[in-house]
Amino acid sequence: MSISKNKIAEIKKLAQKKFREESDCFIVEGIKSVSDLLHSKLKVVEVFATVSWLAEHADLTKNVNVVPVSETELERITALTTPQQVLAVAQRPHYSLADIDFADALLVLDGIRDPGNLGTIVRTADWFGFKQIVCSPDSVELTNPKVIQATMGSFSRMKVLYLNLPDFLKNAKIKGKIYGTFMQGRSIETVDFQQNDVLIIGNEGKGISAEVEKLVTDKIHIPSFAHSADHAESLNASIAAAVVMYRFRM
Repeated sequence: MSISKNKIAEIKKLAQKKFREESDCFIVEGIKSVSDLLHSKLKVVEVFATVSWLAEHADLTKNVNVVPVSETELERITALTTPQQVLAVAQRPHYSLADIDFADALLVLDGIRDPGNLGTIVRTADWFGFKQIVCSPDSVELTNPKVIQATMGSFSRMKVLYLNLPDFLKNAKIKGKIYGTFMQGRSIETVDFQQNDVLIIGNEGKGISAEVEKLVTDKIHIPSFAHSADHAESLNASIAAAVVMYRFRM
């Protein structure tokens, strides 16, 4: 069985947000990411893979619609520079406020625009045991192919919601403190985080927005250990998130 020209066109369109929204689907590529997807509760629509990959992973695909393809055909549908044996189309996950566990740690992202940053934050959150992330509507979309690739499969284990942050922070039943990362504030070394606290990471260039800042109960910062006044102005958003999440778990 080979892949049709129409199917190739459909898959390639999923690189664009408009068509992901219209079809309610997104693409996942690579051995690790597709394996994590198939182990998850997310709905898999189709898997396109080489015969050798399918033979090796028959147990994972027995309940999935599978299309064997050649390396050449994979090259025609991949968004990667080099295809990695398998590509899957999955249904986009949809979570709501009701899915949030306010007794558990919550990461909030205010205006994260870079796909690599969001993907890295999702992957890092997975490493540190965070299971839920709330993003502002102007943050990059989780199912952007570059985001999915950067998560290295962690997207499949994370609840990611897009909500109006001021409304959410005002009206949600948050049980802990709301910590926001700033250039000034309490050093994270002095903070005694609790399991039900909220951590907010701001935009790569502008930081936390003014509206959201008003709702932060505790401003925190990551201290610099530079040896001179002439040093980097700030940390990359994904690095800052990693440092704060590590400290949260200590």
